[in-house]
Amino acid sequence: MLWIYPTYSRASTKPHVARRQFLPLNPMRSAFHKQLDALRGSIGDMCGLAGTAMQQATQALLEADIVLAETVISNHHSLVIQAARTETDAISLLALQAPVAADLRAVFSSLQNVADVDRMGALALHVAKTARRRHPARAIPDDVTDYFAEMGRIAVNIGYDAKDVVLSGDPDKAAKLADDDDAMDELHRHLFTVVMDHQWPHPVATAVDVTLLSRYYERFADHAVEIGRRVIFQATGTPIT
Repeated sequence: MLWIYPTYSRASTKPHVARRQFLPLNPMRSAFHKQLDALRGSIGDMCGLAGTAMQQATQALLEADIVLAETVISNHHSLVIQAARTETDAISLLALQAPVAADLRAVFSSLQNVADVDRMGALALHVAKTARRRHPARAIPDDVTDYFAEMGRIAVNIGYDAKDVVLSGDPDKAAKLADDDDAMDELHRHLFTVVMDHQWPHPVATAVDVTLLSRYYERFADHAVEIGRRVIFQATGTPIT
């Protein structure tokens, strides 16, 4: 907004119009927000990498594909390195910029989001390692294959959706992550009833694999939802319980 106000010179009693000049944006604050945007971009990329890792791990699980399983396992190191670098950048912002209010909330949210995405990648890694451990056989029996195909689809979608949420900062998109999580929880609960059925025909080792794998997918979705909740908190200032 441009403010106009009257001033008087010594030579005249008539007012003349002067323009109030505004100072340019503080370059330190501009640099801070660029660094904050870079943090969001890095976390968004990590969400995409976690989604890709889970996609490949699920295919390895369903098809007993040892090559894809090894790909997920070898690529995981890159995600770990990026998580460590992003965490260091966030801590540097806290130490050097001393942010307050919304800016402080954004940096702390970024730190927590890094931890959640790192865990998402680790859960995809667990799926891939299970597929490798049981190779050349499949780790899951035919009668639960459809359940894991659907859990994998949901997990991949929620990983990519989490990327969009982080990059856009859209609280409405963030709230929708919980819908996919509800569907994942329902599948997770149903698999327990399948495994616990007294007519379950498979050995104990298979039951353990199915139970753990189901938990990996369920937790993957939970971490994505936590990221969404922080985006909502950052955008609105209202904690989501």
